[in-house]
Amino acid sequence: MAEDPYISGALVDVPRAAWPKHVAIVMDGNGRWARRRRLARIEGHRRGAAAVRRVTEEAARLGLEQLTLFAFSSENWKRPADEISFLMELYRLHLIQERPTILRNNIRFVTIGRREGIPPETLIEVDRTVKASAGNSGLVLCLAVDYGGRQEIAEAARRLAKRACRGELDPDTISEETFAESLYTAGMPDPDLLIRTAGEMRISNFLLWQISYAELWVTETLWPDFDESCLHAAIRGFAARERRFGGLKSESAGG
Repeated sequence: MAEDPYISGALVDVPRAAWPKHVAIVMDGNGRWARRRRLARIEGHRRGAAAVRRVTEEAARLGLEQLTLFAFSSENWKRPADEISFLMELYRLHLIQERPTILRNNIRFVTIGRREGIPPETLIEVDRTVKASAGNSGLVLCLAVDYGGRQEIAEAARRLAKRACRGELDPDTISEETFAESLYTAGMPDPDLLIRTAGEMRISNFLLWQISYAELWVTETLWPDFDESCLHAAIRGFAARERRFGGLKSESAGG
């Protein structure tokens, strides 16, 4: 069972009820990390994979419900072929190497995004990890691979349109809930907190529907340097904010 950091740990003074349940991260800065050290970009990706491990383990230890990581966007196919090949092989090897860690930490592994462009040998390891961890009840680790928010929304609209054309769905009954059920993330809670590393002030086509009310937290830290203390700082920052969801402050809060 995960240690309760409310009793002991870096966030002991932050009320547990104020923590985010679902944290999403745009992992940016691998290339810049390598360039600043005069290393090849692939070394930045290797160090980025190490950051994935430590942040995932800490999220599981903290007892978060879900961690969604933007691993490879639909736009990343524009990168050089050798870099893409390296990333797909790194993904495959990471799944093999980290599967025992996933199982030991009671993590359930899932993915969102298209599968068509992913190498078959990588998909084999994806499916093995998904199947092996399906019964776990702890943190849900969701990797977004070949993912794009606009792509996801367009595909959801096409699925609903096809159902309507077949007479299975009355268009007038389509609600926000109906639409959400047609997204890659069907059945998942929306993120409470979206973290962006490397100081970039943009969403980059990530979870466009799902982050409607997410709190944004941007850090100058490059992803390979992102560690447990950075995650703690983001959670602490989130807990200090008042989330009104379009409403007003309560009178008791001085609004």
